[in-house]
Amino acid sequence: MTAVHPPPAPGRELSNPPMDGISNLRFSNHSDHLLVSSWDKTVRLYDASANSLRGEFMHGGPVLDCCFHDDSSGFSASADNTVRRIVFSYGKEDILGRHDAPVRCIEYSYAAGQVITGSWDKTLKCWDPRGASGQERTLVGTYPQPERVYSLSLVGNRLVVATAGRHVNVYDLRNMSQPEQRRESSLKYQTRCVRCYPNGTGYALSSVEGRVAMEFFDLSEASQAKKYAFKCHRKSEAGRDIVYPVNAIAFHPVYGTFATGGCDGFVNVWDGNNKKRLYQYSKYPTSIAALSFSRDGRLLAVASSYTFEEGDKPHEPDAIFVRSVNEIEVKPKPKVYPNPPA
Repeated sequence: MTAVHPPPAPGRELSNPPMDGISNLRFSNHSDHLLVSSWDKTVRLYDASANSLRGEFMHGGPVLDCCFHDDSSGFSASADNTVRRIVFSYGKEDILGRHDAPVRCIEYSYAAGQVITGSWDKTLKCWDPRGASGQERTLVGTYPQPERVYSLSLVGNRLVVATAGRHVNVYDLRNMSQPEQRRESSLKYQTRCVRCYPNGTGYALSSVEGRVAMEFFDLSEASQAKKYAFKCHRKSEAGRDIVYPVNAIAFHPVYGTFATGGCDGFVNVWDGNNKKRLYQYSKYPTSIAALSFSRDGRLLAVASSYTFEEGDKPHEPDAIFVRSVNEIEVKPKPKVYPNPPA
């Protein structure tokens, strides 16, 4: 898989970035607002187009994930074991509920009207954010997982849960009593990120060992024959392979192509159907911690933030870049078929 175009500039850097590691960033489904969670115990709300900080919300511990509800509110997952609801316009937040260990990831399901959280306490919890505050009033259910939850992804009524130990559970949100499928990652090493395909047919999963696996929900032989894995975010130096964790995956909402971000500081764009790399952007100052496309795919937010894969060492400051996406970078190229013989 090789790039065929010169890399464009990294994009515009947002002012007022977090003061410590960026754990995630997400565009709104309704605007160019960007929500950012950080180890500096804050959630920040930006207007990415105007390059302005719209709000900053302090938590009791490092914030490991965040997501939007709508343009007026969002949710966060914290290392202080709390799940919080943030109301942007009032500049306030309240505790929706708690886990027994740090809350690693959070999603809002528009299909179910629920907040879904995954924790290092080896559970998944679903919350009704419309209820009164207080755990007993809002907790819909608790679902044990085989290991600590590392990553979640939603598409429609389907939820994919990736845990330590390379476990992957697939749920139908309409019946959470047990997983629809129990799987094991086809990659040999620890999972970093899972993201569902926008068309709902499967998911991409990345590992610490510079690989991405393309999986399909349909268990038929024909569908499973289409799955594959590929190497990325690695380089050869002095005759040996240097491999970097793949921290982030983000799908383009229009074309279904996807971007990956690695500890090598690079963002690559892939055409998964045709098994090709479409683009590689210029190297960012440090590790890529998170990626998000805007709702229309015109913008890509990139968190350049050291993820301590090489321990505590001097590193570039944490930064958020927002780049305008050119169609040529993300649109699949048509297959060229040879002319039939005369």
